[in-house]
Amino acid sequence: MTIELPCNCKPEEVNDVVWFYQKYLGHMNTRVLTDFNGTKFIDSAEIGLGSDIQNRFIIRLFSLVIFRSQHSDSGHYICGTSRGEFFYGYDVDIQEARSTAISKNDLHQAVKPGEPEKTKEYNVFTSFWDWTMCDRCDVRGEQTKVGFCYFQSQFLYSRYRRKIPSVASCGSASVPRRFKKKLQMKKAEYLVRSCITTCPPPSEVLTGEKSFLEILGFSSKTPTVAIQYHMHPVGYPLILACPGARPEHAVAWDKGEERLYRAEFMVGLNKTTRIYIDQGNNLHFRVVQKDDKGTYFCWLQGKKIAGFRLGVSIRSKHLRKITDPESIYAIRALLFTYMVFTAAFVMFQALKFFWYFFTCQMCS
Repeated sequence: MTIELPCNCKPEEVNDVVWFYQKYLGHMNTRVLTDFNGTKFIDSAEIGLGSDIQNRFIIRLFSLVIFRSQHSDSGHYICGTSRGEFFYGYDVDIQEARSTAISKNDLHQAVKPGEPEKTKEYNVFTSFWDWTMCDRCDVRGEQTKVGFCYFQSQFLYSRYRRKIPSVASCGSASVPRRFKKKLQMKKAEYLVRSCITTCPPPSEVLTGEKSFLEILGFSSKTPTVAIQYHMHPVGYPLILACPGARPEHAVAWDKGEERLYRAEFMVGLNKTTRIYIDQGNNLHFRVVQKDDKGTYFCWLQGKKIAGFRLGVSIRSKHLRKITDPESIYAIRALLFTYMVFTAAFVMFQALKFFWYFFTCQMCS
């Protein structure tokens, strides 16, 4: 999901801004987010899911835009200048979805959300969006519903401004620390249920226009969706995004005539799955294989709007960068292995030294 934070309260005479990030307000570890007055260009399609925030942001018209936001991006974002001026701040809480509740085949099966928790001091509940429209037509589709965890109490810190004074998100810094441990297991909820609806009738072509097209040798039938061609190397991750889709929209994916239902391909259902759909409606390939080649169709708001013809190449001239998530994981694994063997070697030498030392003492 993409997040955009406007720099409110900025004076008109200020022409450049710098964004500051702190995980905890007042903490000494502050990260400066600047793209040198907008000169850095980022292609969101090339951003990996596990990339650092330094590689996933851009400042556009003084607003901070974060691509493919993650739970680790939660914290405080403050808009200011390099001269020490501060204009506006945000307390961002990005919630991970817990186990997804899915109704697979029964169209009338109810999907039950989690139960609220209420005590004398606080009330924890989930606030849901409305069900999306059916993501496909004339075939079985799915509807989704997202709910976020909220905390209601009179003991919230008054330093933070909220729409409702006594209600804050469960991960907000305005929640007192004594309640944090109780909210660690509280996460967002993602509900999915089956649906079916009919497609609207196709638009009719006028008689004169039909005759004119036939004279020119063109078919009068409604053209199919636009197809984009993409060649991708084997062994590398890939993310397909539906054009114009937002997280609150109804989006579906097909591979040819095969339906990729969330009941089987939703992220988090199976940790070993190689292909999955995230909560932002993007189609992920952890590692592309030869069998993945084909045409993938994207549905938006119940209408098929785009297609991606994926080709797979065996050899690739693409070289991994040291900043890639895979490279960082490999380096960490090598360093961890080196440290383990070094510690084992030092321990063995120490035991060997003590054994010789006590042996010599006994001999003397």
